[in-house]
Amino acid sequence: MAKTKKVYIAYTGGTIGMKPSDSGFVPQEGFLEQTLASFPEFNHEQMPQITIHDYAEPIDSANMSPEDWHLIAEDIEKNYHDYDGFVVLHGTDTMAYTASALSFMLEGLQKPVIITGSQIPLTQLRTDARDNIINAIYLAAHYPIPEVCLFFHDHLHRGNRCSKTDADGFAAFTSPNIPPIASIGSKIKVREHLIFKQHRTELNVQKFNSPKIAILTLFPGISADFVSDFLDQPSLDGVVLQSYGMGNAPVSNRPLIEAIKNACDKGMVIVNCTQCLQGSVNMNTYETGKVLVDAGVISGFDMTTEAALAKLYYLFSRGLDIQTIREKITTSLRGELS
Repeated sequence: MAKTKKVYIAYTGGTIGMKPSDSGFVPQEGFLEQTLASFPEFNHEQMPQITIHDYAEPIDSANMSPEDWHLIAEDIEKNYHDYDGFVVLHGTDTMAYTASALSFMLEGLQKPVIITGSQIPLTQLRTDARDNIINAIYLAAHYPIPEVCLFFHDHLHRGNRCSKTDADGFAAFTSPNIPPIASIGSKIKVREHLIFKQHRTELNVQKFNSPKIAILTLFPGISADFVSDFLDQPSLDGVVLQSYGMGNAPVSNRPLIEAIKNACDKGMVIVNCTQCLQGSVNMNTYETGKVLVDAGVISGFDMTTEAALAKLYYLFSRGLDIQTIREKITTSLRGELS
């Protein structure tokens, strides 16, 4: 007789497990477990044995911080050898940030870690929660994809390739530059060639220290003085620069370009990501991109802003020198860039 699979569910908070009350939907300890136990699907022979860990203080995803990412990563590490897979239930607002962060934090991951949630609570009639959680648990148990993934609305995405692209639709997440790793229909289609496997086999959690990382978005009319003041903060280590198109900046605004160059010369790591949802940075195509290369800005290629931010946290937390960090930004460490 086949061994029963075991899946660990970390309920960190979010809409999916909330209980209706007079003051709206609220989290309540034990409510999610009671609700799931009442569903006949969870007694089906193909469902694994599950353990649910309610976080004592549920985290609204808008309040998620690097310290919370570490708490989740440590939770997985603590239970790593006792389970076949892991499901993290999470609010949708910052889910893509958490998925990206965990992909870097969990060094040597060899088991599936699937983050999911819902737009409507599990208890409601029209909820998307039931399908999301059942499929996430089923995939974590029976499809040993050794990555941090994000499951939403019939698609299993690589976690560090995702962005939330719809505030209230059920298909809230997309991975714009690669197809989903798996798609759910009457059959489960896994794109085996997309699966990313780490060479290291022992799990280690790399805690994020406290580097100062920021996001700077270019827009028409942005003040060079503002950019200069923004980049002149002495404690700022790294910046994700959200530029135009294929990685372009206003070449005619020389003081702005000088401010960026001065920051790079002082050792700041500035990673160029496009504001476009799809496509890749190529700073050698136009003069407006090449000026950033000459200033010392590093291409983020087709990384999402969420992945670039998490990667900067990760690399600075490893105590690497600036040149090594700049080199590793352009190297795919967890399948985060093509």
